[in-house]
Amino acid sequence: MDLETVMKELEALGKDRLKKIYLSNGAREPLFGVATGEMKPIAKKIKINQPLAEQLYATGNYDAMYFAGVIADPKTMTEADFERWIDGAYFYMLSDFVVAVTLAETDIAQEVADKWIASGEELRMSAGWSCYCWLLGSRPDGDFTESKLAGMLEMVNNTIHDSPERTKYAMNQFIYTVAVSYVPLHDQAVETAKAVGRVEVKQGKKFLNASENIQKALDRKQLGFKRKYVRC
Repeated sequence: MDLETVMKELEALGKDRLKKIYLSNGAREPLFGVATGEMKPIAKKIKINQPLAEQLYATGNYDAMYFAGVIADPKTMTEADFERWIDGAYFYMLSDFVVAVTLAETDIAQEVADKWIASGEELRMSAGWSCYCWLLGSRPDGDFTESKLAGMLEMVNNTIHDSPERTKYAMNQFIYTVAVSYVPLHDQAVETAKAVGRVEVKQGKKFLNASENIQKALDRKQLGFKRKYVRC
């Protein structure tokens, strides 16, 4: 299946209602408004195809960029490829749910995510923290250095309230994910959530609260939760 065929199939699946929702969340034209679940039949036909994924991502069409992440072959992607993808990720649904997710399936994930977290750029930082969330929620605890994650929790504790808006979301999710999915630092993450308290975002219109979400997960007996796959 070539680029033109895929674009036509995606366009046929577009819904105005979803398009408006995506636009309200930061997407911009061009886009069709395709539900992610509707992409699965096309993905089954294509399977993994990195050259096509690169063509789709380069279109700048949100739905095509998202679908690129679905059919990408992360194992063949280099750090330079991910830098190019994050450069093109103009809002959080791309940075955190396409680029970070794809990066999380590579051996260079932590190395690249660390650089993004240290970059000082909102969406790079957001993608870096989000990548760790995807990693912690899917890989064995033994794949991580406990002291490093402890230091990252301390960094969140000291900087989250002064961080950019989208980075706040990802950092807050990092606290939650460590508490639920990385058992060795559960207690420290719980204490960090308490110390951080409510995190204000969107000009005071919303508050994030990791403690509440951690407790809900514990009530559902989810301590130690790991997902089988990062990408759907």
